[in-house]
Amino acid sequence: MNSDLIKRILSSILLVPLSFFFIIKGDYFFNFFLIILLIISLFEWLKMKNIMIVKFTGIIMIVVSFYSVFQIRYFNNGENILDFLIIVIVCIATDLGGYSFGKILKGPKLISISPNKTIAGFFGGFICSVLAMFILSHSTFLKSYNLIIDFNLSFLFYIISISLISQIGDLIISYFKRKSNLKDTGNIIPGHGGILDRIDGMIFVFPTVYVFKYLF
Repeated sequence: MNSDLIKRILSSILLVPLSFFFIIKGDYFFNFFLIILLIISLFEWLKMKNIMIVKFTGIIMIVVSFYSVFQIRYFNNGENILDFLIIVIVCIATDLGGYSFGKILKGPKLISISPNKTIAGFFGGFICSVLAMFILSHSTFLKSYNLIIDFNLSFLFYIISISLISQIGDLIISYFKRKSNLKDTGNIIPGHGGILDRIDGMIFVFPTVYVFKYLF
């Protein structure tokens, strides 16, 4: 198995439970966690060699995204934590699935702006996100918090939509990394790179979900 893939999996095993701790605890724990991620994300974005208008647009997008994260987490006094967890898990599973399928199966490239992305990885992202949510919906983890997922056709469409937006966000950030001659936005997370490399899809998913599901 590819060494980067192993690092990626091990990092996820460590970071996912830690992230879930802050998400579920909420209040000061979550707010502190969110502020740290925001600061690092902005720093990594500003390191990239983009023209000023792109830098400014990126800053606005990141800030709006983190605002959306905050609003969704505390929507209805924090009672909507299940939807927040669904978004995070689908994005993580999409990223891990895309990377794993792409590295293992290889095959034709997906798009020129991100030469490492493959068609196998593209569909792998969908497969892993659906599989992850199917497993979660039948797990005792949610039941222990009295949270229930109705895994029906509309929910399946919701998963695929989140996964698609996440992959588009990944491609957009990859494009700007390539323009800046960067493989990763940082090296803080083994196997992943920087924080932006980890949350690039989420940056686009959270504002989209917030606008179309919560504001309307």
